[in-house]
Amino acid sequence: MAIPTNHAQRYLLNNEVHARPYEALRAPERLSHLVLLPGNGERQADLEAITELCTRHNAPPPAPDATHYSADFGPFRVRWERHAEFVSYTFMVAGPFDDPFSLPALERVPHDWLSALPGQILVCAHAGLQSAQENAPEAAEIAQRHFNGNTLIGAAISGGSARAYTDFRIHADGFSRFLVCDISLGSRQAGRILQRLFEIDTYRMMGLTGLPLARDTAIRLAEAENRLVEINNAMCQAKEEDEPELLDRISRLAAEVENGIAVTQYRFDASVAYFGLMNRRIEELREERIRGLQTYREFMDRRLVPAMNTCESAALRQLRLSERISQTSQLLSTRVDITRERQNQQLLTSMNRRTKLQLRLQQAVEGLSVVAITYYSVGLIGYLAKAAKGFGLDIHPDLIAGLSIPVVALIVTFGVHHLKRKATQ
Repeated sequence: MAIPTNHAQRYLLNNEVHARPYEALRAPERLSHLVLLPGNGERQADLEAITELCTRHNAPPPAPDATHYSADFGPFRVRWERHAEFVSYTFMVAGPFDDPFSLPALERVPHDWLSALPGQILVCAHAGLQSAQENAPEAAEIAQRHFNGNTLIGAAISGGSARAYTDFRIHADGFSRFLVCDISLGSRQAGRILQRLFEIDTYRMMGLTGLPLARDTAIRLAEAENRLVEINNAMCQAKEEDEPELLDRISRLAAEVENGIAVTQYRFDASVAYFGLMNRRIEELREERIRGLQTYREFMDRRLVPAMNTCESAALRQLRLSERISQTSQLLSTRVDITRERQNQQLLTSMNRRTKLQLRLQQAVEGLSVVAITYYSVGLIGYLAKAAKGFGLDIHPDLIAGLSIPVVALIVTFGVHHLKRKATQ
């Protein structure tokens, strides 16, 4: 059957919903999870690292454009995922154990390869998946045996199919810990639960990366807000000559705040997004309370919501400060524009006065020019008349000179005006 040509990304888009499948896990199983933040120029180094591990174990490597990969190397299984800002590695070892944290899955991974992984560690976690015993130990015993007596966070999850415990602390080995007691989990269901627990820890930490920045931003914003108050107070008492200096101050402040927004807004938005993902993963656990323990939701609401609020508050606060600075700048610019318009009006008035004065002077000069030219012209006519009388002509030089005055004056006047019109054109 003939059908139209496929869209170039049809298969890519369809396969996207099947990407990153959950691992199939069966108790007993140990897992180790690493999350690293790549540095500049290290975006491809993680792919090279996982390819090297595949080469060591004679396994097919991931595709050059891959963003996730999983394989069974025999002694252990590995799952590699590349995300927008971090890279995660999960190592899994099946088999019985007495204590999942005394001999974790990571011990099976080549140590020289581990130490050469690109990036910086943000999250390290060990997890144990064990079958629930009929006489399951109490939470206090679990805390003492596996979590150094720390306060436990735990809940029955997935409709009572399992129990998950943690203390969200970094232990002496540098790893946090999760313990899942399997009551009636399917293999894929167990994989989903462990991945969600790791993601809760990862998104919690990724969200918190914005907290130090939010605290620094709060200090910077307090100083900027004080400067804005000073500028507003100065505006109330400013004279015209003070306005350009105030406009320069508000412009500098606006530039600093906008630069701060450009530097921090992405991190704050990312933190809010990570907190949202974390909350979604907690909801997917479908928690039920274990008597005497905080649930994951309660722990996060108590300990993480203030951090979330701090990040959101810093982001909102600097946006509002930017708006206030913009309003102040507009007011000050309006004042400066009004002052300039008034100065321009005064300048135009002064120019009009000077123009009128110049016109009068010009008219006076023109009049004097006509008189002077007429005077000298009549003088020349008088000399000509005297010369003609000397040749014997019966004329009166003084009479001729007197009669020529109005004629010469009229001719000179027309001549001056003609030259003026020609010069103007």
